[in-house]
Amino acid sequence: MSKLELFNGLLKNFISVVPDVEAVIVSDDEGLIIAAKLDKSLEEKTDSISVLSSLVNPILERIRYEFSFKKFGTASFETEDSRILFVSVKDNATVSIILNTLASIDKTAPYAYFLAEKCAQILTEDNINRIQIYIPNFEYDERQEFDRLKNQIYQMRLAKGQYKFKFIIVGDHTVGKTSIVMRFVENRFSTDYRATIGLNILTHNYKFLNTVINLMIWDIGAQKFFQRVRKTYYQGAHSAFLVFDLTNRSSFENLENWYNELKGFISIDIPVVVVGNKTDLSKERKISYQEGVSLANKLRASYIETSAKTGENVEDAFSLISYHYIVKSQLEEEKIVKENLISEINRIIDVKGKLILSFIGLNKYWNPALQLFTEFRDWGEMKTLKNEELEKIYSFNDKVIVQNYINHIGEIRESDGVLFIFDARNKKSIDLEWRNLVINGLDKMNENTSVLIGLRTSEDHTQTGVWSRLIEEFNLNEYLEKKMISILFFKITTEYRLEFLDQFNTWISTISSFL
Repeated sequence: MSKLELFNGLLKNFISVVPDVEAVIVSDDEGLIIAAKLDKSLEEKTDSISVLSSLVNPILERIRYEFSFKKFGTASFETEDSRILFVSVKDNATVSIILNTLASIDKTAPYAYFLAEKCAQILTEDNINRIQIYIPNFEYDERQEFDRLKNQIYQMRLAKGQYKFKFIIVGDHTVGKTSIVMRFVENRFSTDYRATIGLNILTHNYKFLNTVINLMIWDIGAQKFFQRVRKTYYQGAHSAFLVFDLTNRSSFENLENWYNELKGFISIDIPVVVVGNKTDLSKERKISYQEGVSLANKLRASYIETSAKTGENVEDAFSLISYHYIVKSQLEEEKIVKENLISEINRIIDVKGKLILSFIGLNKYWNPALQLFTEFRDWGEMKTLKNEELEKIYSFNDKVIVQNYINHIGEIRESDGVLFIFDARNKKSIDLEWRNLVINGLDKMNENTSVLIGLRTSEDHTQTGVWSRLIEEFNLNEYLEKKMISILFFKITTEYRLEFLDQFNTWISTISSFL
């Protein structure tokens, strides 16, 4: 792909995403158009060449005569027919964005800086095939973010072990933020320094702990005049690097300012890793390892030291932030599933007045379902009604009654739901007592009872077909025909918390459907 093709694709994407844009022009300081794109409506109605000439020439003329071009960063002004926003790409090139008269400069500015960064890459990069030219949508809505998270969690269930998140990297000038990103994404290091213009975004996929991580890395410029738009870039971030230069004490001392800006712009608590970069310059080092650890502890963050030049610990730094995000994501996932479960239980209570659940197992020392369920305290404090070795009954304000029976069937006739747990690890077939226990329970249950049967499994059960055989050996069809009872089998693996919450939701939803 040529540079012109890259420019054309980039400007086309820009106009399709950013509202109120009539034209985008990349030009040099002599007025020569390097690349340009008109809004589709203007292209259809007018001659592109003449429109561009009439737009570009007055703009560049004004830039040359009213501003010190080579020192200029960004500015905006208005004409009778449009609003103009332009940004210096490098010493001799400018991006000019022509907007309609009602357009908001503040809303367009974040896109303008991002566009300028991409234009600078096209003009300066040796390998232009590395450049990503999509334009993200910077509009952020917390409700939409919540819905996106719920949808993402659903996708994770379909393709387990895949995580996608927005990651931001901030810090002072020349600390090596872009170099760290380039070392991680492209495994290269450049000695030519060029400050990031506002924002650079890269996507990168890699494997961590047998998990596919899809990173969208936002490398945010440190210039002060970008501060007013950085809030837009921070929104929706899931994790962050705060980077300082181990040879530059002021960059270390400024890190708290970056942290405060980050927390001020993001309403949710996100994982943060403090990164001390340039370990290769050991003789010039000004900040000790312990100082870095102390600051990270103060900011409630993790700490790691890297060298973008040699690659030391760079991948480990991204693995560390990914680990923190996965853990936090799982906690968020658990929280959302719990909220759905509690909402459904409250609906049942509103209709019936109470909910009665029974847990039946064979091991008095291992019942994760009971342990997890009794963590919920949304219906009041838990009160113990019976506490014997093989029989325990708990009440939450007489609204939710939880009964636990070991190796026998207790008073379950009034139960709305019954859950059986058996340990099938290293077993090729079920024990006869398991089937007898379930059949005994089915005989005592009323109609319209929801039943879960959880089997603790080994890793090879699914692969060898043992799982299907275990279910078949229960052979409960003839008993189910006698009563209106719903039965669902499920696996219990090492990730049992979320598995149980999932099954609780199905269990309670089935009970609700019988109302």
